[in-house]
Amino acid sequence: MPIITTSADFVAWFRSVAPYINAFRSKTFVIAFGGEVVADGKFVELTHDFNLLAALGIRLVLVHGARPQIEQHLAKSNLGDAYYQGIRMTDAETMQCVKEAVGRVRVEIEALLSMGLANSPMANADIRVAGGNFITAQPIGVINGVDLMHTGSVRKVDVAALNDRMDFGEVVLLSPLGYSPTGEVFNVTLEDIATSTAVALDADKLVFLMDTDGVQDKKGKLLKELTIAEAQGVLSGKRKLPDDVGMYLPCAIRACEAGVARTHLISRHTDGAVLQELFSDEGIGTMVVESTLNTLRAASIEDVGGILHLLRPLEAEGILVRRNRELLEREIARFVVLEHDHRIVGCAALYPFPDEVAAELACLAVDAQCRDRGYGQVILDHMIGVAKAQGLKKLFVLTTRTAHWFIERGFSEADISALPAQKKSLYNYHRKSKVFVRKI
Repeated sequence: MPIITTSADFVAWFRSVAPYINAFRSKTFVIAFGGEVVADGKFVELTHDFNLLAALGIRLVLVHGARPQIEQHLAKSNLGDAYYQGIRMTDAETMQCVKEAVGRVRVEIEALLSMGLANSPMANADIRVAGGNFITAQPIGVINGVDLMHTGSVRKVDVAALNDRMDFGEVVLLSPLGYSPTGEVFNVTLEDIATSTAVALDADKLVFLMDTDGVQDKKGKLLKELTIAEAQGVLSGKRKLPDDVGMYLPCAIRACEAGVARTHLISRHTDGAVLQELFSDEGIGTMVVESTLNTLRAASIEDVGGILHLLRPLEAEGILVRRNRELLEREIARFVVLEHDHRIVGCAALYPFPDEVAAELACLAVDAQCRDRGYGQVILDHMIGVAKAQGLKKLFVLTTRTAHWFIERGFSEADISALPAQKKSLYNYHRKSKVFVRKI
């Protein structure tokens, strides 16, 4: 998120989030968080973010956990806390503690969502919280001879009832409990409920708040985006993953495989994490998607505005020669655009000179917020492929600021005389652009 120090920064930032506001209206988000968020006193800030999402017309389903509260309740009752394969074993006495702990957490959450203090982010808030027996559960049963008793898994989600509540403008709050047709109550994990609900609702986003910042690579660098295949590769690797990554990443894969558009894994310790992840292009956590969000394609007339948005800052700095809209519209067939999640983040144009078996690469530009993602290389490689397909043998560029970038990619500085005759006659001696050439 950019640092805002002036009114101009604020205006630019506010305009930058407008596409997300428009895109998210009437969409369904499922957001899951553990009982640690409530126990740590961090839920107050989170309610402010939920209030904002609801005010923007986003349909919200919140799924809360209660693990620390259950453990505390068990300790007070002098009961053991037994797990098998990471799943809590829930006997009758434990189930009583689970119900009491979950009830208290839920009441506290509903109270905080009901705040409407003046001069606070919750001022004039009108969040109506819906609850009910939306989750039908079944017992997990016996695993390897171990009876998990009242521990259950999701059998069915009452989609019609959930949509009815959200259509009525209510925020749905789901607890980690499920109910059976025989009147039993089961202890169900929040990740099972959240994932099953997101899949059943065909949610646009599933968000997990967890202890770590997201999924990291072997060197500790945050992986901002993972496809299903890449996420499966992380899980199947030999390195030990943090407990919460091992818990939530399989759920993210399951959700995306079942049609949930995006699953986000973000830190519960970062104030405003939900907003920073959802309303900025770079995000702050890990997003899991079915396949890559990048699309490189030929530009069309509808892309002129997006291309101009990329070129204008570089033209203002004198890095690129200014092109007016009319010229760009006439030459749009020369351009390609790179989209990330349906937003243009890069472009370039190719001007062939067939008689001299050469082509000019022009207007190579990448959005300032995306220049560390290798997008420039992707566009360059594509344009080299296009030039080769046309039987061209040489690619040249004219640049005043990015010489090193092209040198690092196999271009060599050349004299103006190396330019095709037609281009040489149009050379602007006032700009004194340097010429770089690469054989392809």
